[in-house]
Amino acid sequence: MRPMNVGLLGFGTVGTGVVKVFQQNAELIADRLGAPLNLTKIVDLDITADRGVAVAPQILSTKVDDVIASPDVDIVIELIGGYEPARTFVLRAIENGKHVVTANKALLALHGEEIFAAAARKGVDVLFEASVAGGIPVISAIKENLCANRFLSVFGILNGTCNYILTRMTEEGAEFSDVLRDAQAQGYAEADPTFDIEGTDTAHKLAILIALCFGTRVPFKEIVTEGITGVSALDIQFARQFGYKIKLLAISKFDNGKIEARVHPTMIPLNYPLADVNGVFNAVRVVGDFSGPVMFYGRGAGMAATASAVVGDVMAIARNLRGRNPLRTPAMAYSADKIGDLPIKPMAEVVSQYYLRFAATDQPGVLAQVAGILGRHNISITSMIQPERQVEGAVPIVMLTHEALEADIRAALDEIDRLDVIKERSCLIRIENALT
Repeated sequence: MRPMNVGLLGFGTVGTGVVKVFQQNAELIADRLGAPLNLTKIVDLDITADRGVAVAPQILSTKVDDVIASPDVDIVIELIGGYEPARTFVLRAIENGKHVVTANKALLALHGEEIFAAAARKGVDVLFEASVAGGIPVISAIKENLCANRFLSVFGILNGTCNYILTRMTEEGAEFSDVLRDAQAQGYAEADPTFDIEGTDTAHKLAILIALCFGTRVPFKEIVTEGITGVSALDIQFARQFGYKIKLLAISKFDNGKIEARVHPTMIPLNYPLADVNGVFNAVRVVGDFSGPVMFYGRGAGMAATASAVVGDVMAIARNLRGRNPLRTPAMAYSADKIGDLPIKPMAEVVSQYYLRFAATDQPGVLAQVAGILGRHNISITSMIQPERQVEGAVPIVMLTHEALEADIRAALDEIDRLDVIKERSCLIRIENALT
């Protein structure tokens, strides 16, 4: 096998990690491939900053064509991030016959269909293990090891920033805003954390997992997405009293020909394995019709873990080329002509259990009014807590419901929130008791 040459677009945190893998494990990589794998060019707008890794000056460049148009480069790694110019660069690399490895979940969630179609026309591979859950090999497992299964569901804790914040809130009783500031100071959260805390990053990753598991195109705008900004220390405290922990979950289920696709804070029982996924760690749980439940756990982000997944993809492409068989595994786990358009189940049709918290005036009859409205909307109560203490001039009323229709819950809360005795907007958190 001849040596293969790799070009890198993006010399940031993950790019630096990729360089370290190539340098520290070069001999191991060559032994496993049967030939050297050479990082021959690195392109970035800034090639003078000290990344803490020694790189020969001649392989650094600010010109993207030194990678995507070079006849000497076989495989292009895209680590720029975002939508543009990453989309343009990836498509140009493909058009020039380059195989591509990317960690860019946002790009694939919105433009994956276009990119994979272009790659199929040119007969090149696009691999993206690092785009979901960093160093956890969930994508290759779905595409290869579990590919004989019909998937029934996929759940995931897919954002380390959110999981770190919720873990700190749970363990310390701290409020969201305080933990977020501390997470930013420690580098666990970006200066602008919007994509993370509002659930967008998690939704990008869920879009990829849905396509892989269920063989369907996923209009990103149809994924219901709620972040963690509304989760309070009070809700976390009450969740623990009921025997639950709150996590930001990505959830998809196959239900009678429709796909549930949602990202939101979720209460899960304390004895569930996902409840023990803390800090910056990620986990993905899939259920196949023959495999049953399978859970993947590990570091979902960071220089080393993500770089591991990126270089693993590069080596997979090198092996495909050695066997003269690019496109050996379909990019999205299904033959392109078999990818469909399953409808996304409207959120109003989702059935779940719910945690409800109301802030009410401390007077007789309030509970009867609230319960009466819930009953008229076909919602029954399974558990309730009504603490004696006041919270900002109101008394919290906390309930867990039996399974109910989301549309009924929303209608009931709209009516309850209009009551004079309710002092602030009601809080709703969905509950998953049966991760099927």
